[in-house]
Amino acid sequence: MASLIETLVTVLDKQNDGYMKMLELSKIKTTAIVEGNVDQLQELLVQEQEQIDALDKLEEERRINVNDICTVLNLQSEHIRIDDIIRILEKRPKEHDALVDVHVRLKRTLDQLMQINENNKMLLKESMDMIDFELNLAKSAMIGPQMGGYDNGAYEQENAPIMGRFDAKQ
Repeated sequence: MASLIETLVTVLDKQNDGYMKMLELSKIKTTAIVEGNVDQLQELLVQEQEQIDALDKLEEERRINVNDICTVLNLQSEHIRIDDIIRILEKRPKEHDALVDVHVRLKRTLDQLMQINENNKMLLKESMDMIDFELNLAKSAMIGPQMGGYDNGAYEQENAPIMGRFDAKQ
């Protein structure tokens, strides 16, 4: 049982490291969004995808480990959470404290990551709104003002010779 908990702590610690890398990439992404650096954003997206793939592997490893812990403790693994395992380990201070420590760090990292990602989401939306506004402005400048038919064309048409009218003086 102790080795399973140590493995869980190790996997959670690796996940925390992976999310810390994602956090750093997200901070760099914020700067790239503000500067409008599309090339850097594309590069960051590639790096993020690589990190996500690594985190997916760690998540699968964590699931397997939690399933093993649940088997040993005779618990159902579908609804178990790290908090539940922490409560079960209260009589084992060494494993309990290590698991609490890594769990708190992981939650803190994920909270920061979610906050920065939400900020990036808002920045991207504002950037897209600004692009949309600029496109609409450019489009309306190309079309020109609409005056309800009283533009130069209407004036010229008004002074054009009238054809098809009977001239009584002939």
